[in-house]
Amino acid sequence: MSRLCQLLLLAALALPGAAWGLCSSVATAPAAFGSLNSTVVRTTVQSASTTNAGLQCTGSLLSLLVSTDHFYATITSSSSGLVGPTGDVIPYTIYADNTTSYPISRGVQFDFARNGIIDALGLLNGPTPKSVPLYLKTTVGANVAAGLYQETLNIAWNWNYCSGIGIGAICLGRDIGNGNQTLQVTLTVTNDCQITTPNISFASAPVVAGFGTVNQSVSLSCTKGSAYTVGLDDGQNVSGGRRRMKSSAGNFLAYDIFKSAGAVRWGSVGTARRASSDADVNPGNGTGTGSQLFNYNAKVYTDQATPPAASYTDSVILDVQF
Repeated sequence: MSRLCQLLLLAALALPGAAWGLCSSVATAPAAFGSLNSTVVRTTVQSASTTNAGLQCTGSLLSLLVSTDHFYATITSSSSGLVGPTGDVIPYTIYADNTTSYPISRGVQFDFARNGIIDALGLLNGPTPKSVPLYLKTTVGANVAAGLYQETLNIAWNWNYCSGIGIGAICLGRDIGNGNQTLQVTLTVTNDCQITTPNISFASAPVVAGFGTVNQSVSLSCTKGSAYTVGLDDGQNVSGGRRRMKSSAGNFLAYDIFKSAGAVRWGSVGTARRASSDADVNPGNGTGTGSQLFNYNAKVYTDQATPPAASYTDSVILDVQF
């Protein structure tokens, strides 16, 4: 056999054992927490992710990455979290996988090759391009106003790994590269209120003139900075502009609910509503955590005939408009 044929044979023997990988820096896919009310944002951890954090690879390496291989990501930003229209900030943590085992600190180089993360992703296994994801979780306790919250992360990628493996696991070449990409993270906060509405009980009396006045309060804790109005509907049995309770026999007992300690009927339309600035305790816009109280008094109308003895009930809906 000629020397030329021998060289060709050796080359042919080497090819079946070869495996290659190739990475590049690509545009990211945005991460969105979606639309959430302010109470949920403040009290519950929220999760989001991006399917592409700016690094994409193909290949079919036949062995796991070793200590000399690196996939570094350094994440920085001009802010410390998601910033809203009034300057409020929602902090969150970035993770390298879908657990809380590998948090990524801003400004600190993180190696995705360690802890088997790249291997677990199968990033260098197969001809189909695969991207590195990132996972995000908010921090409980952010008391913020409604609006769009966003942050732009800068991600600097730097990789150096054995991209070609021949027979005997010999490294045939290294893929060395870097790139910078930006990742947009968003969360929309909507208005919300936590409402406490005690039942109204007139107790019992033999005649309508015997029912006393009930003085109570409705408590609302609404989104920070929110201006709102509170309305009460007319109940289930309104007649002649008066709310009425009803018995199981179909008889009625007229009553009403009035603003604060006065005689102005609390209703659901226009000026019959109550503004947050009209709260009896802590008037003004919502604070997110503090309660605002709206006092009222409820009375049974004494200019009606006393209906038959029975239990009388009604249901009134309170609504909040921002």
